[in-house]
Amino acid sequence: MLELIDLTKQYGSDMVVDHISLKVEDGEIFGLLGPNGAGKSTVVSMISTVKAPTGGEIKINGKSLRRFPMEAKKVMGIVPQDIALYEALSAKDNLELFGSLYGLSRNESKRRVEEVLDIIELADKKNQAVGEISGGMKRRVNIGVALMNNPELLILDEPTVGIDPQSRNHILETVKKLNKEKGMTVIYTSHYMEEVEFLCKRVAIIDNGKLIALGTKEELKDKMNASDTLIVFFQYAPEGIFPEISSIWGVERAEIESNKIRLLVHPAVKNVMDIIDRLRSIGIQITGFKFEEVNLESIFLQITGKSLRE
Repeated sequence: MLELIDLTKQYGSDMVVDHISLKVEDGEIFGLLGPNGAGKSTVVSMISTVKAPTGGEIKINGKSLRRFPMEAKKVMGIVPQDIALYEALSAKDNLELFGSLYGLSRNESKRRVEEVLDIIELADKKNQAVGEISGGMKRRVNIGVALMNNPELLILDEPTVGIDPQSRNHILETVKKLNKEKGMTVIYTSHYMEEVEFLCKRVAIIDNGKLIALGTKEELKDKMNASDTLIVFFQYAPEGIFPEISSIWGVERAEIESNKIRLLVHPAVKNVMDIIDRLRSIGIQITGFKFEEVNLESIFLQITGKSLRE
């Protein structure tokens, strides 16, 4: 569906996107991740034709975006970070207006408006001015605009920023439904890692303009030897015990915080009870423990050394 080939974007001497190559398969929900300033929004802007690449190639359905921009635009729907609606108009009128910009006939646009209102579940608010509805509903109308041309490729750039949990859950479920029922290919960027983990099978991680990781969570975990976390609560620990804790086989890193020990555990460790038993043997009185399997957030942190929100 989408292919980036040696894609670059440069402003003067600043290489914002640095020779990125990747493929998004037809019917896939693909996550694009990176800390602030990493270059992911620039990548989205180039895919959506807002910005022109400095070098490289973008292909949609095997065709060059540079050579066939209008054909590409016909199969894409774009949901930008900032809400792009006319607040004085109703949800229905906004959808009709953007439908006309997509080149839909009047009758086709009216039919599609009703279909989209059902998808975003705002048929009961269709005649209300957008400026009078909640931020979450505005986000849903914004997504509705991107669906007016029934796109094959839907690009959502931070679609849930600053909205209530109910609207956020509705958007996530809508994305899943569009992908499952219509086979829609989705590119999804978010600062909320749990959203990406819920939606996306594969992710690309971009940092400092470079593609630094690509694959499923399991593939990234294996490739990076990403660690699970074992949190051990204790009542007593002998003084000067830290070196012994750090030297336990399978412990990648150890931190002691008041009455708990946080351990990063190597993926090769199959039974954390071996570590628990070893901690007891060196004199630590354990009151409980909690094991947290590695998630996308912790993989991202271990790969980049940064929080996604940095």
